[in-house]
Amino acid sequence: MKAEMPQVKKENLITFVREMARVNLLLKAFMRQKFKEHNIDLTSEMMQVMMTLWRKDGINQQEIANITVKDKASLTYLIDNLARRELVQRTEDENDRRNKLITLTAKGWELKEMAAPWIDEMFELVGKDIASEIVTKGITLLETMATNLENQHANLAED
Repeated sequence: MKAEMPQVKKENLITFVREMARVNLLLKAFMRQKFKEHNIDLTSEMMQVMMTLWRKDGINQQEIANITVKDKASLTYLIDNLARRELVQRTEDENDRRNKLITLTAKGWELKEMAAPWIDEMFELVGKDIASEIVTKGITLLETMATNLENQHANLAED
């Protein structure tokens, strides 16, 4: 029989998860505001893909899915939309012709130049008055929580 979680810990976890969701919503609202100000027709999910490619261009769709934590169908839709906007293109992988690499176009790199100042602003706002060590501990905490859920998911899949 599982031991009952102490109420204080449970309440803290509930608050923590709620605050994570609130931060996520506020980040998306910040991005939408900047898109509107700069007349950019993108969703925050599309921008997440773009930011991934700005850090590591020319990767395959599965790698983007892993980094952005998106399922392959959703990611295909996002990449199709970005390709229609001429921000990315699919290119053949020289090492594996069956594999398509997603690369930025010149227009995709131009968007980075435009967006970089307000992306920096967003992260400066988010990190204001927070020590680097706290962020590192937060990353560890979130990774542990994700692992706990992934392990449970794997256990359920085996049943």
